[in-house]
Amino acid sequence: MPIYPDSGPQPLSRTIPALLREQAARFEDAEALVGGESRYSYRSLYNEVRSFAKGLLALGVSKGSRVAILMGNKPEWVVADLAICSIGAVMVSVNTWVTARELNYILKHSDADTLIFAERFLKYNYADLLKEIEPHGETVPMLKSFIHVGGTGYAGSIPFAEVFERGRDIPDSRLDAASAAVQPEDVTYQLYTSGSTSTPKGVQLQHYLLIENMWHIGNRMHVVPGDRLWLAVSLFWGLGSENALFNLLTHGGCIVLQEFFEAGEALRLIEEERCTLFYGMPNMAQAMLEHPDRLKRDLSSLRGGGSSGSVEQMQRPVELGAKEICHMYGLTETYGNSHVSDGRLDPRDKVYTSVGTPLPGVIDRVVNPETLAPCKVGEVGEIQMKCPVTIGYYKDESKNLQAFTPDGYFRTGDLGTFDEDGYLYFRGRLKEMLKTGGINVAPAEVEDIIVQQEGVKLAYVIGVPDATRDEVVAAVIVLDGTREEAMLEQSLRTELRKSLAAYKVPRLYCFVDEHDLPLTTTGKIQKNRLVYFFTSENPRQLAH
Repeated sequence: MPIYPDSGPQPLSRTIPALLREQAARFEDAEALVGGESRYSYRSLYNEVRSFAKGLLALGVSKGSRVAILMGNKPEWVVADLAICSIGAVMVSVNTWVTARELNYILKHSDADTLIFAERFLKYNYADLLKEIEPHGETVPMLKSFIHVGGTGYAGSIPFAEVFERGRDIPDSRLDAASAAVQPEDVTYQLYTSGSTSTPKGVQLQHYLLIENMWHIGNRMHVVPGDRLWLAVSLFWGLGSENALFNLLTHGGCIVLQEFFEAGEALRLIEEERCTLFYGMPNMAQAMLEHPDRLKRDLSSLRGGGSSGSVEQMQRPVELGAKEICHMYGLTETYGNSHVSDGRLDPRDKVYTSVGTPLPGVIDRVVNPETLAPCKVGEVGEIQMKCPVTIGYYKDESKNLQAFTPDGYFRTGDLGTFDEDGYLYFRGRLKEMLKTGGINVAPAEVEDIIVQQEGVKLAYVIGVPDATRDEVVAAVIVLDGTREEAMLEQSLRTELRKSLAAYKVPRLYCFVDEHDLPLTTTGKIQKNRLVYFFTSENPRQLAH
């Protein structure tokens, strides 16, 4: 892959603290981060991160500590994240739509000793969630410190601004020593992602690959110093904190944060901040196209960026003005993207139909998932990766054994095929995981909660194709005879929101007799045939 001259030189740094120092010296007063009322240049962001890092050191956070972040897309998220990485600690991302049950699991599983959180986000009150999982000495025994952004916080938590005060007596030499002790291969991120199991997995990511792979992504997208990327995709998600953040930091661009997605506000930000890059899912672009303010806003600054979806869905960012939009493919485990189409130089018939060619350094293959025999050109098989990939899931050797082949390739669980020119075409998911609005949902997790509800005998969760969200979560349910369908559905819609993030709650329900379930000859459920219950061919189909 060529290195385009306008992208500038690739950073020399292989750790995040070194990258911040290098880019602050190189770009100085160029804007790096905008959010709310805050604006940071590369130099001021570097200084802010250092000041917060000193405060964390004063609080006892050090190399190997695990610090969780729970808030919307605020500048404080980025400052805290980079500070955590700068002292050799591990940043643990927490889903902003988290429930008390999910929060308890992630904080306990990750061994987080510190939580940095916003008191509120949309309808969520995180302080109340923390109260629900008390006593913390038993539920999350490693958690000792709480830092809050906004409001009064939680009993014992300290304000975000106070962390800076506590760090004033920490000498530069101590922070410099902590930063110098960080090694390129050290784990710096632990991002939680849903899979085909009922609990989220902690994906461990290293410093040097967050820098290298993200620079290659930006180079493929023709990102240049001064580019401005609109970001409403949640920072807790790999697309935000891995891909977008380090794409722009490695290229001298600016991240323009939107705390949460709302189409009208997105249009305003893109116009007023003169954003050049779109980063988001097709449903976001569609909402912006349909918003009444669309025709009032000047989006002529948009040029490119990244998205994913069908050919029709990929046209939506183009209609907004991002005519050089790139089609991206990858997973959190593969450092965001492993394959990206070139929206400027690739043939038009391949920009959207394929997900592009492998990025530099990517070692991949498409194979028969059972025999690992290589697939021929045009033959569909499982997409597998050897580099760059996570070093493994935190505290879960059984999942690691399942996730990697004997010869060291990561099993993506996705199906694809290469053409004669080396372009990869995504052909669906091998695993049962579904994706709604660009976010992964593990059916097993949702099924586990549904079957706990009164009146439910069996539950099967699938994805039903949807023009806006790619898929919507749907549930096929067998009653136990104690409750009527209408009453149970109403109860499920209410009760499931107490245990599941909103995007995981089924939007569609169909109640069936057990003998109507499609089974294999060995008596196993054929999940791929359950979508029939949500088609017009099914007389019992319930549309909502």
